Amino acid sequence: MTAAPAIELRGISKAFGPVQANRAIDLVVPRGTIHGIIGENGAGKSTLMSILYGFYRPDAGQILIDGKPVAIADSQAAIRAGIGMVFQHFKLVPNFTVLENVVLGAEDGRFLRRSLARARAELKHLAAEYGLQVDPDALVETLPLGHQQRVEILKALYRRADILILDEPTGVLTPAEADHLFRILRSLRDEGKTIILITHKLREIMQITENVSVMRRGEMVASVRTAATGPAELAELMVGRKVLLRVDKGPARPGAPVLEVQGLRMVDAEGVERLRGIDLAIRAGEILGIAGVAGNGQTQLLEILGGYPPAGATLSGEIRLGGRPLPLAGSQGRARRLAGIGHVPEDRQAEGLVMDFTAWENIAFGYQDAPRFQRGPLMDNAALRADAMGKIARFDIRPPDPDLAAKSFSGGNQQKIVVAREVERDPDLLLVGQPTRGVDIGAIEFIHKRIVALRDAGRAVLLVSVELDEIMALADRILVMFDGRIMGERLPAEATAAELGSLMAGVEPALADAGGAAG
Repeated sequence: MTAAPAIELRGISKAFGPVQANRAIDLVVPRGTIHGIIGENGAGKSTLMSILYGFYRPDAGQILIDGKPVAIADSQAAIRAGIGMVFQHFKLVPNFTVLENVVLGAEDGRFLRRSLARARAELKHLAAEYGLQVDPDALVETLPLGHQQRVEILKALYRRADILILDEPTGVLTPAEADHLFRILRSLRDEGKTIILITHKLREIMQITENVSVMRRGEMVASVRTAATGPAELAELMVGRKVLLRVDKGPARPGAPVLEVQGLRMVDAEGVERLRGIDLAIRAGEILGIAGVAGNGQTQLLEILGGYPPAGATLSGEIRLGGRPLPLAGSQGRARRLAGIGHVPEDRQAEGLVMDFTAWENIAFGYQDAPRFQRGPLMDNAALRADAMGKIARFDIRPPDPDLAAKSFSGGNQQKIVVAREVERDPDLLLVGQPTRGVDIGAIEFIHKRIVALRDAGRAVLLVSVELDEIMALADRILVMFDGRIMGERLPAEATAAELGSLMAGVEPALADAGGAAG
């Protein structure tokens, strides 16, 4: 007798006002498999999984778990049905410990000590069984993002989840952390758990899943065995057209220096030296990529260059734009924009957007006092809104509603709002951090084309990304940062991923080779 699938969705539909997020979706996920769900930003993937987890109620359709119809009215009902979900933006209390976060909402009665003791023992067991090691007494806010994600998985397993949904789980992880996550997921699958992986990264789909379903504009357009398809076919199914899976760019034609940084040092408010004498220069008409594992000073470098140094930091060194010195201290963001610097920050939600404000207001931020947006002493809101409408159309931001709050857009469309705002101002220098984090394959292609077009128009681009493939594809020169220092410079055509990986780990390749030979 054939076992019932772990999950079966029949005719699921969901609308938000005039926007049809899901339209008559059918989906079958066999038990004990890793099932990928892919699609462009705004295709309806997260909405569908939020229905399965009880965050939304469908307008129509049926959910079956192990062959039995279930009504999932809220997340507690989903948990009782054995479903756990790890969201793209983690749902943790930063100033609680790992143990407290795991227990929160699943306490054994009034006596918290008993709950914490049981959770401590269970976490030790889960760490040993699945490789989910994390300090139970550490404050979540002190943990790297990869370990915070482990806490989310531990929360679900502690609640006895047999079905685990992960929404863009590698968007905040380094390559090494992503590999470790995949080992954990395979271990969970081998124990009989069912995994649903929402991602836009086709390489990960091919690497980790047995089956993959493709959504486009709220509909399910295909479900196939992963081994029977390939990245090019999946990309075309996602977007509805052929997609270039590589960056198409000619050679750079560097001109005069645009940005020069000499001896830049930063000590943060806690006395930790984050930047240790950074020297770099970027010329007009080139893309300088900075590679490195997150947390090695790239964030602070972007913040200082963008005019937003961390509070309480002590700075020294020199920054020159077009040969003119720029001040280091104080909030210089507006002055930097007026000087010709655009900035796409690494964290779109915390630094790039005001989430409760509308799309058109966010697109206007930083540029609202330009003469063409003024009407006497007042801002011309109609002109600002019309300008935003043009950017929404050109960047295919979905839904194309300028009055929708930023928080109502998917993560990838939020990113396109920020990129549209900064790129279309035609800055002399564009600072761009993690430009395609959480962005689908079609939007990645579009954003990459816009960055290359900016370079070809004679502008300078400083690109920071934890995606080594992205750095090697886009950059004309690559600097590698480790522990606040520049470890070396390489040309993409001459560098290998292994060599760059060694530099990212703080090891000169020659020393690594010598150590291997000696061993």
